Amino acid sequence: MKSLSVGNLLEATGGRLLGESADLKRSVTQVDTDSRKARGGSLFIPLIGERFDAHAFLDGALEQGAEGCLTDREPKTCRPGKFYILVEDTTRALGALAKWYKNRFSIPVVAVTGSVGKTTTKDMIASVLSERFRVLKTDGNFNNEVGLPLTMLRLDETYEMMVLEMGMSKPGEIEYLSSLAEPDVAVITNIGDSHIEFFGSREKILAAKSEIFLHMKPGSPAVLNGDDPLLRTLEGKTPGSVVWCGAGEDCDCRALTMTDDGEHMSFCKVKTPTLDGQLTIPALGRHMLYPALMAVAVGEQFGLSPRELMEGVAAFSPTKMRMNILQRGDGVTIFDDAYNANPQSMRAAAEVLSGAKGKYKIAVLGDMFELGAFGPMLHTGVGEYLGRVGIDCLVAVGDLAKNIAAAARAAMVPEVYYFPTRAQAYPVLEGLLRPDCTILVKASRGMAFEEIVAFLKEHTKEP
Repeated sequence: MKSLSVGNLLEATGGRLLGESADLKRSVTQVDTDSRKARGGSLFIPLIGERFDAHAFLDGALEQGAEGCLTDREPKTCRPGKFYILVEDTTRALGALAKWYKNRFSIPVVAVTGSVGKTTTKDMIASVLSERFRVLKTDGNFNNEVGLPLTMLRLDETYEMMVLEMGMSKPGEIEYLSSLAEPDVAVITNIGDSHIEFFGSREKILAAKSEIFLHMKPGSPAVLNGDDPLLRTLEGKTPGSVVWCGAGEDCDCRALTMTDDGEHMSFCKVKTPTLDGQLTIPALGRHMLYPALMAVAVGEQFGLSPRELMEGVAAFSPTKMRMNILQRGDGVTIFDDAYNANPQSMRAAAEVLSGAKGKYKIAVLGDMFELGAFGPMLHTGVGEYLGRVGIDCLVAVGDLAKNIAAAARAAMVPEVYYFPTRAQAYPVLEGLLRPDCTILVKASRGMAFEEIVAFLKEHTKEP
């Protein structure tokens, strides 16, 4: 981050300066929302969440070395030598600051949203663009009203391109994030059931995701999943041109065939406006054709050559806990997909497991959150799918996962185990693993299934 003066902060946030320090040229070199990370050169921004108000840590951050802070309330006393900027809302002030700061740079912005595969698509796009440009991308899942501004504030003169992921849990969130990012290219991966608890239908999810177009630069292109029937209803309704990506005959960037080696790699023969050849994708699953095609489509918008496009896809590396393939060293392969889950990604992961090498295939699946009244039905659908794709064993964990287990038994999955908690599953898991087996671990983030991955890696032994 480039240094910002107090004067800059006042201009960006529209705030009012408090305290004894009235030096408008005084500068900060980083922004912190975690008081524990505050130090000399920091601006501390105390945020307010559902269960916390970080204004309680304001004095501690300043004592630890922060130069000053934003605040939405006037303190009784101000620390000597520190500046305070009074704003109406600290979270919105963070966004305003990030937008003001971003506009100091002339840098194209690619924004990615969708129900499933946002992070993978963001990482794939960044990998392709990195063949020619220095790319700043969203770290992990920093895709909300706090994470996106913090990403933007990491900009400096060395970056030439920015790829931002945008998530949501209610209407209006994507519109707000788009107003900060002002995308040059907008990408929507698909429309699924994620967060349907808060929306009630996929049509309303489509409307919320389409908010990404509201603040695009005039005439900017959209890159959309051409195999998604709901996204297809946007034909003629976007502010600029559309590049359709998928396997359908009318897709601009089209996958002709898709194969894999059952271990690490997929191979996709594609035809696009500039590329007619085979992509090597360092990940498994037919669903990977969409991130790869979208990354190629974005790369073509910025003039990358066919060789750069192919090498960028081949260089892709997934974010941690996003279908990471771990070899345990005793003939056991672990598919660590523990970061998050929804019905579409659960089925995609089960399909990857079914096609993987290994004589014995185990799915360890947990609850999917934010599905509301649709939850039991959608969990049941996952269990039914396990029977169709031929999984050998299911270990289901969690309150809602009992629906996966019941449906899997009815679908004739050979072995099905159900446990309310992770700890109860460990003894059974220890006895299930054997040489030449593959095990998938997947659930919503709140289930903390990374603990199961850690257990599988460190505590189970070859029989």
